Amino acid sequence: MKKLLVTVLFLVLVFPLIGGCAQEQDNDKPLGLAVEFNDHAACAYIAQDKGYFTEAGLNLSAYESYVTGTALAAALARGDIQAAYICLVPAISAYANAGVPLKVVAGAHKYGYGLAVNPDKIKKVQDLSNPGIRIGCVQTGSAADVALQKMIDKYGIDQEALLKNVQQMNPPKQILAIQAGKLDATFMPEQWVTMAEDCGFQMLLTARDIWPEMQGSVLIVKEELLNNNPDTVKKLVEISQKATAWAHDNPGEASEIMARQLQSAGDQVFPVEVAETAKQFQITSDIMLRSMDRLEYAVEIDSAVVQEIIDYMASLGYIKSSFPAENILDLRFLK
Repeated sequence: MKKLLVTVLFLVLVFPLIGGCAQEQDNDKPLGLAVEFNDHAACAYIAQDKGYFTEAGLNLSAYESYVTGTALAAALARGDIQAAYICLVPAISAYANAGVPLKVVAGAHKYGYGLAVNPDKIKKVQDLSNPGIRIGCVQTGSAADVALQKMIDKYGIDQEALLKNVQQMNPPKQILAIQAGKLDATFMPEQWVTMAEDCGFQMLLTARDIWPEMQGSVLIVKEELLNNNPDTVKKLVEISQKATAWAHDNPGEASEIMARQLQSAGDQVFPVEVAETAKQFQITSDIMLRSMDRLEYAVEIDSAVVQEIIDYMASLGYIKSSFPAENILDLRFLK
């Protein structure tokens, strides 16, 4: 697991404030915004491509690269990351387990995870607990893992037998393992699980089937930024709203933007030991369109759904104890 955490990379974007915001933000201290390398953060990628950050007076420059939300949660303790588009599950973990002072200020999407299988070996979800079945999943405590646990509960699968079949690896490694015939099933976030279909797998379940209304990713900010620079946070929320609305109105062009952004960034964000092979991945607009159609992009958040996820993580032992969702939510800029 330690090796996995070391090899996983993120996409981090830095936003120094300029112009009229100078009175609130020290221009010598950049504002760091972290973004996952997938279509969960579509509004951020679209905003960058359409120039929304520049229009809002935020100057965008990339300086570091990463891949998954779990490692992003670990990086939130760094002072240079003050905001992030991140899956809700690792955000809750960072808040509850690492004590990162953060607030969820907007949603990014619902759902965004799925189970794809080799149809020659798996016909129904209960087959996942059969001896010898090889299942890929992101590490314990990740959003994909939490959704996997929810699937076990919902479909009454033998938990012990299924978990014995799970092999933990990051999404790029899972795609490589599928291509090599070393996995029979995969439970991954989008767009990776849709990419598994192009390797001959079939989508057996999506998060819509497993957990109705499941909150996927969110926009979070450090409490210090929220308290000292609320106008900056307001701009980030407004940018998310604008980019999300544009994506709804222009799904074809949105998928092309995502394909272009992720494909061009891929060489820089894949783990070192798989980088050369990963360059062969084709993140096409067709893949992105199918993947994005499986998400529900929305900035609104239901606090009851957030509470359900918090309570479920506590029941799994993934956080020390449950807590009121209001402790982590600050949705003032959505009103």
